[in-house]
This record gives sequence, C-alpha cells and structure tokens, in this order.
Amino acid sequence: MLDFKDTRTAFSIKSDRDIRRAFFMYKMISYPWLVKIANPMIRFASAIRFPINWIVKPTVYAQFCGGETIEECAPVIDKLKEGDVYSILDYSVEGSEEEKVIEQALEETLRVIDYAAGNDHIPFTVFKPTAFAKSKALEVLSTSETPDEESLREGDKFRERVNRLCERAHGYGIPIMIDAEDSWYQEIIDTVVMEMMALYNKEKPIVFNTYQMYRHDRLERLKKDHATAKKNHFFMGAKFVRGAYMEKERERAEEMGYEDPIQPDKAATDRDYDLALKYTLENIGDFAVFNGTHNEESSRYMAELMDELKIARDDNRCWFSQLYGMSDHISFNLAKAGFNVAKYVPYGPVKFVLPYLMRRAEENTSVKGQTSRELMLLKKERNRRRN
Repeated sequence: MLDFKDTRTAFSIKSDRDIRRAFFMYKMISYPWLVKIANPMIRFASAIRFPINWIVKPTVYAQFCGGETIEECAPVIDKLKEGDVYSILDYSVEGSEEEKVIEQALEETLRVIDYAAGNDHIPFTVFKPTAFAKSKALEVLSTSETPDEESLREGDKFRERVNRLCERAHGYGIPIMIDAEDSWYQEIIDTVVMEMMALYNKEKPIVFNTYQMYRHDRLERLKKDHATAKKNHFFMGAKFVRGAYMEKERERAEEMGYEDPIQPDKAATDRDYDLALKYTLENIGDFAVFNGTHNEESSRYMAELMDELKIARDDNRCWFSQLYGMSDHISFNLAKAGFNVAKYVPYGPVKFVLPYLMRRAEENTSVKGQTSRELMLLKKERNRRRN
C-alpha cells in the first residue's frame, strides 16, 4: 500500500537546512498577494538589468532549478539518485523570435542529449517546441487552411530542427519527450511529432508526444494517434499532464469567438486523465507511458492499475514524474515501492529561467491545496526530526 504521508522517505535526501529553505519558500508562496507583488517587481528588475541573482539564486531558484549549466546540475542528479529517483534535464529558457537564439537553444538541447547518453541517471530528454520556431508561424500552421509562404518556410525549419533532436536521441536509444503548448500552436506540433514517431519508433518508443488532459479533445486524439501508429507499425510514446494554460485558453477562446478547448470542470479533466492512463496501460504492448502529475490519486491509480494488469513495477515502459522541488512525497514513496520515477530538473541562467520560476510561484498559489500540502508535509518532517 502506497503511503504518500511517509515524510521520512519523502525527504530522505534533504538536510535540515534544505527542509528549512523549502518551508520558507512555500510559506512565502502561500501568500497570493506577495506573489502578485513580487512577480512584476522581479520581471521589472530583470528588464532593467538590476542585479537580482543574489536574492533569487539561493531561494526560489535553488528550490526549483538544478543549476545554470548542465554541469552545475550534476550534484542534484546524483543526490536524487540516492533516493532511487532519476532526473530529466529541462533547458527552461523561453522561446524567442530571433534565429540566433533559436539556434542556441537547439545546440544546447543537443548537448543535453549527448550528456544524457553518458549518464545512467538520466533516462529521458525533453524540449519545449516553441523554442525552435517563431510563434506566429506555429499559430498560422496550426489554425490556417492556407498558410502563407513565410510560415511554410518556418514550418520546414521547425521540422528540420525537431528531426535533428529526435535523430540524435534515436542514435543513442534515449527517449525524447516533446512538451505540449497552447492549443493554437498544438496542431502543427502534433503533426510533426507523429511524423517523428513514424520515423524513430519502429523498434521501441523513442519519441513521446504530450497530451494535456484538461483539453476536452485529447482522449479522442490519443485514440486516433494510436490507430495511426498501429496502421503504420510504430510504437507510441505518451506523456500525460493535466495542463498549464487554462486561464489563457479560456480568455482567448471567448475573445476570438471559438469553442473553448478546455474541459468544463476539474472532474472531467480527472476522468479523462485516468481514462488515458487506463487506455495506454491496457494497450501497453503498443505504448510507453509517462505519468507527469502532482496529483496523488492519479499516481496511486496508475500504480494500482499496473499491479492489477500484472505489469512489473520497474517495467521501462511505465514512468511517473514530478517537478524538482515539488511533491517529493509522491516521487520518493513511489520510488521506494519499486516504480520508475524521474524528476524534471529545470536549468539555465537565472535571468532566462525567471519566467519559469514565476509560473511555479503562481501555480502554487492557484492550485487548490498544493502549497498547504507542501507546508503540512515539511512541518511534519521537521517535527519528526526534532523528536
């Protein structure tokens, strides 16, 4: 029986100082008014090049990021593996419209793939697709029936860059996950990812698409993609998340007068999320499954379903994942029970990773119960150590 309240296991690799820092960070995040004030202030300070590394790096950055470079992440990777938890390095620099910055992101992501190939503690690589194309072109290619020539050219460049990454990963035999994006970018991303699966998933799942299950069409999309894969004789890599852009999606749909792509309520999201897990596990011969969630019930559900279907807990086609600095009670207790678990470890220069950090702070204030849960568990562990 999984016990997500076991804080001894959850924080086994954390020092007393780590616990104090985490408690302080989550205490600050628990005040929405403070996050609301701090975020624009930090963004403004960054924009005018006011030095903020001295306050950001030892606090929120240290809590949620592995380091500024791949090499700086090495101690974090080794530390996580002490608790049988693997790492996935995520270069968390935001996308750009500048060709030079796009090429730099491509080269850095190729470096991550090379690094992962030489480190047994890194079982996956990942990238954010909007880092490799101009956003306007992705939008046109996803939403227009007659894209202009410039967008088509940008689409070709995007396809070539994604192919370089997938080809490199395939050469090493390392799975590569493509993150999901806003719905108005997603169609061209889905198309290209399926093309990559057809090329590189012939022997086993290497390329993974990400399904944001807070969209009401994703369960059907998953089944449609599976049918395509079976027809064309390749494996599916499926990563599941609930989603990260709900408010923005709803506002845009209302402003532009198209159907809201988001589920009507959380219950519908939870239902489709678990149905997607069930569908893929029942068809595990065709899939590799990556359950990216901070939700205890979906984590428990997949674990119990694997046992019920007699899928070995350490089957390399089944993975659980949470973000670094969050939900350690899920990650380390699953790992202790013998399941495959990997933490997403964001990295990059402080000034470039700030948007990611601001989203983490905002997410923890907006997701009901998440911050209070972290604080309760940290307090419980602090008290346990004192006694």
